[in-house]
Amino acid sequence: MRVCTPERPLGGALGWAAPAGRIAWLENVWVPPGPPASASRTSAPVRALVFDFDGLIIDTEGPVYEAWAEVYRKHGQELSLEFWKTIVGRGSNYFDPIAELEVRLGRSLEGEAIRAERRLRTLELVEALTILPGVIEWRKEAKALGVRLGVASSSGRGWVTGHLERLGLAGWDCIRCLEDVDNPKPAADLYLSVLECLGVPPQQAVAVEDSVHGVEAAKTAGLYCVAVPSSLTADHDFSRADLVLSSLSERSFGEVGVLAGGGGRRR
Repeated sequence: MRVCTPERPLGGALGWAAPAGRIAWLENVWVPPGPPASASRTSAPVRALVFDFDGLIIDTEGPVYEAWAEVYRKHGQELSLEFWKTIVGRGSNYFDPIAELEVRLGRSLEGEAIRAERRLRTLELVEALTILPGVIEWRKEAKALGVRLGVASSSGRGWVTGHLERLGLAGWDCIRCLEDVDNPKPAADLYLSVLECLGVPPQQAVAVEDSVHGVEAAKTAGLYCVAVPSSLTADHDFSRADLVLSSLSERSFGEVGVLAGGGGRRR
């Protein structure tokens, strides 16, 4: 299995090497290594709500997998759903489906043509999807409370912003995507970049994620994290999340904000 790894390995006391440009900002807000972030939070108002995109705002994970699975079937190969579940939430530079298919077939393929066909098929499947329950309500409530809104996604900016515009979800205070950081999730880069952009410390921010890799990124960055498993991640271990919901409609943002502000872990 050909898997691409980040140029810089995760490391350091927090399991992540901070990008050079952010060191000064981190020194102003970071809590020294010690108890887990959720255990060390003091009562403080939530000032930022940061959403993942794929599988959280709309359930794109299934269509993306199905489009690639169709490519593999056309070449007489199978792309395992069980394997795909293990990479949900990681950046596209972690696993290259074309490179893997070439290894299996023992020959080169017209990669760009295949990717173009796969993109069109993915769009056909994704455009039939609607915004997942609770997303609109959480956004409205957060805005009414003066909470800043961000997106932290390991997908490309064109994919994320294109779908947000199509869905009529404007009004974000900050969007950070794959191109904006050196290391995508599960590294903390994306969340730290969003928080820097918003001017909010991690102790006053809530992240919403659908994958364990996203939860790891949020928790390493120091945010309170709500996990909402998607159709592909429902059987994953979300024990590191502060709160696990079946849907954002299960709790209001205000209720979760109270838990986050007081450092409460609930299931």
